Amino acid sequence: MSEVEELFADARRALADLPTENLGQWTTPRRILGVPRAPRVAPAGTAWHLGVLLVTDDAVLGTGDIIRAREEVRRGFAAESQRERAAIAAAAFRGGFPEGVAVHIGWTVLDPSALDRGAASGPLAVCDGRPAVRWSASGGYQPLEGYLRERIALLRTPPERA
Repeated sequence: MSEVEELFADARRALADLPTENLGQWTTPRRILGVPRAPRVAPAGTAWHLGVLLVTDDAVLGTGDIIRAREEVRRGFAAESQRERAAIAAAAFRGGFPEGVAVHIGWTVLDPSALDRGAASGPLAVCDGRPAVRWSASGGYQPLEGYLRERIALLRTPPERA
């Protein structure tokens, strides 16, 4: 087992008793009598949310957007971006997520084994011969081991009022 695989296996063991979050994926339902139906965000599993990473039982994903499912209602919006987010939230509700549930969409599958070959995969890379993660697009890399340890600790004991 490579160092990266071992780090994620240890993380999964530490996360085993902690709650997971929902993953969603865009789907377009079949037409009914030739009439198209609205696209929806369908359930695609669960994962532990560790900052820029989503860790499932058998994969590592890069985060995308997070929305809360809610029933579609007519609203007035000050900005087009609000209208788009409301449409996505309604698509998650149509897809079967209960109202108010957080759903991760737009995530990407990462290849942690690429680090063993010295390549990068999303926010994961090798820096100074060690696995590392970039916690923001403009941020620097930090060691993956410390990042996972810190994020698991935050998930286990969140800060007050978080």
